[in-house]
Amino acid sequence: QVQLVESGGGLVQAGGSLRLSCAASGRSFSINAMGWYRQAPGKQRELVATITSGGSTNYADSVKGRFTISRDNAKNTVYLQMNSLKPEDTAVYYCNANIWMVAILNNYWGQGTQVTVSS
Repeated sequence: QVQLVESGGGLVQAGGSLRLSCAASGRSFSINAMGWYRQAPGKQRELVATITSGGSTNYADSVKGRFTISRDNAKNTVYLQMNSLKPEDTAVYYCNANIWMVAILNNYWGQGTQVTVSS
């Protein structure tokens, strides 16, 4: 089994920065694409950013120019650097990964980390 463990959430003032991390752990796996999603109260979960194993990235329009996704394949870790944070970025942020295990591709979610941006 594979686990995704997020860290780095917290409370920050508008205009501030936070860096989220998500580390995958387990045995005998290979990570394909990874990404971050978020869910605000009363809203559906939405894509924030994704990154392929080769490093190609994709961002939601609402975070382009402010957030940067990156990954360290040696550490099985994906990061989300969030700058110029706005109150509307307040949400629970979830890590997501497509992971190969024994020739089967499965999708995994982390437990979520709260990000709160005060105005």
